Amino acid sequence: MKTKGAYKTIGEVCDIVGLVEPETGKRKTYVLRFWEKHFKEIKPSLIYKGRRYYSELNIDYIKKIKKLLKDEGYTIKGSKKALMNINNSVDRAKDDNISTEKLTNLKNKIKELKKYIDG
Repeated sequence: MKTKGAYKTIGEVCDIVGLVEPETGKRKTYVLRFWEKHFKEIKPSLIYKGRRYYSELNIDYIKKIKKLLKDEGYTIKGSKKALMNINNSVDRAKDDNISTEKLTNLKNKIKELKKYIDG
């Protein structure tokens, strides 16, 4: 069994994400290849004779895409917008955290300076 961080083959990703035909158990690898064409964020590494290997980051992104397309009924265009909004929200949250950190540091420096002025 592969470790958690190991790259996965296209078949393994289908199993992980749930892209398997329920009646036959056949993996829907064609769906992943189709999504690769429409979502530039899915970038499998092509290793050994052109075989696709997916990172954990790719798999997480594929899970988000599947949820939007299959579970929530988004179109490809709509899911791209939704993913962009999710990514922008994460970026804003990161910026807010950085701003809060900087603000705390500035407050501490002001307190230190006041000690010198008042003292």
